Amino acid sequence: MMISNKGPAVKPVAIIGGGPAGLMAAEVLAEAGQRVIVFDAMPSVGRKFLMAGKSGLNITHAEEHAALLDRFGLARPALAAALDAFTGSDIRAWCDGLGIETFVGSSGRVFPRSMKGSPLLRAWLARLAGRGVEIRTRHRWTGISGERLTFATQAGPVEHDVSAVLLALGGASWPRLGSDAAWVPILERAGVPISPFRPANCGFEVDWSPVFAERFAGMPVKAVTATAGDGASAGEFVVTQWGMEGSLVYAHSAALRDRLAQMGTAALTLDLMPGRSHERLHADLSRQPAKLSLSNRLRKGAGLDPVKIGLLREMAGDLARHDEGQLARAIKALPLRVKQPRPLAEAISSAGGLALDAMDDRYMIKAMPGFFAAGEMLDWEAPTGGYLLTACLATGRAAARGLLAYLETSD
Repeated sequence: MMISNKGPAVKPVAIIGGGPAGLMAAEVLAEAGQRVIVFDAMPSVGRKFLMAGKSGLNITHAEEHAALLDRFGLARPALAAALDAFTGSDIRAWCDGLGIETFVGSSGRVFPRSMKGSPLLRAWLARLAGRGVEIRTRHRWTGISGERLTFATQAGPVEHDVSAVLLALGGASWPRLGSDAAWVPILERAGVPISPFRPANCGFEVDWSPVFAERFAGMPVKAVTATAGDGASAGEFVVTQWGMEGSLVYAHSAALRDRLAQMGTAALTLDLMPGRSHERLHADLSRQPAKLSLSNRLRKGAGLDPVKIGLLREMAGDLARHDEGQLARAIKALPLRVKQPRPLAEAISSAGGLALDAMDDRYMIKAMPGFFAAGEMLDWEAPTGGYLLTACLATGRAAARGLLAYLETSD
């Protein structure tokens, strides 16, 4: 399976997928003078991008570049060149070029001043249109017939003759927004290795008691530190009817997911009062009058709010049997056992996808000459915090440059 670049020079480049990676690739290719057509299965492009912007579009992160690279774990060596060529600072400058001012939040996350994704997407699409980029929606890629791309459309099947293809089809999370992994069988038939998709940046199910779930579902657990075998991080999460979700859980979701798969059991260990040592908690609890109820002793002596006290009761057993030293230890290291990740369709992002070693250093798929790939359809994962969009933009840019080099050598 391949696309030939022989023939008329007017053949366009096809980008399949109109998310951040695909649109960035379109920009690079159009700037280089290529005729570009972006195909997308949905009625409009950038749907997941806009969904991410509903709660504040976290476009990148302002931390040191070396620290940012570390967020990509095992995929760092394969992604480093792309990320080096389009850093967080470069992304902010790119936003400025679109007329979108950005700022750095208290956590180091970078947001547009408006906090929304729609103004940025509108400005971006206007610039792409001004550079001649065509966007054809409701075109679902179905494969290749001879040397032509085939698509399903509302008017029936259509074919397109192109000079090269850049795939930016997304992963397998939020399929209703377009990332439904329908491309996997097409690539597998061509002999391309695909790693199974798994949820990333996801919530986890916990066997709450009915009483706890009814009382605390929807409540945030604030100012805690969590550990799951991959270091500690501070933040908060939200109790749900089925378990827990939120930024602190997402930060450890890969470690929890992988440990569940390997060992069948996993826990997020919580420090419910990170500002106090075990010794201080022990002393503060010991000073409380014995006539006070246990809840009041925990509230006054340890500063715990009702939801944290509820978590202690859920996970530490009968607290009435614990002395002050045992209570202090439970507060500082409470294991919150998880049952399983929430379904992939609910995850913010996905792990798995097109194997990184199935591509060359230009992001061309080795088994499919003339086909390049970028974005979340590749087998990498990163935590929330702007890292997902950063890598989508960076790999879209890198794959487009690889495609240009391919076209130059194929002439």
